[in-house]
Amino acid sequence: MRGLYFEEFEVGRVYKHAFRRTVTEMDNVLFTSLTMNVAPIHLDAEYARSTIHGRPLVNSLFTVALIGAFHVPELTMGTTLGNLGYEEVRFPAPVFHGDTLRGETTILDKRLSSSRTDSGIVWFEHRGYNQRDELVMTCRRAGLMSVIPDGGIPED
Repeated sequence: MRGLYFEEFEVGRVYKHAFRRTVTEMDNVLFTSLTMNVAPIHLDAEYARSTIHGRPLVNSLFTVALIGAFHVPELTMGTTLGNLGYEEVRFPAPVFHGDTLRGETTILDKRLSSSRTDSGIVWFEHRGYNQRDELVMTCRRAGLMSVIPDGGIPED
């Protein structure tokens, strides 16, 4: 399985990713602890009960990482050369333990690299939804993508 080469991306195309994942309390505690985010809204159930949500929130950076990973097998597996930047990250609705998330990606734009002959830049918008189809995360990013090697036909 491989992702798409630069030439294969179509501006405006929307990909609805097949992967879904239920977020667990363990996901949240491990990610939050590994990244040393000690905010009690993620780790302290008693504290979280006193907030507007009444329960712990899933760490928003975990949400970005999870939704951002759903596209990898079909869009960037083995064809990406790296991320160039993230922008406009938003969380229109909270994520809680037990929510099942899914993702979609739209190809916003692309252009050949002006400094490299082996790659181009693709702009992506990733969106995450919960089991009620509520939008929980959006982000735009730019990725450096490989062109088809030696101008040939892509291998499957």
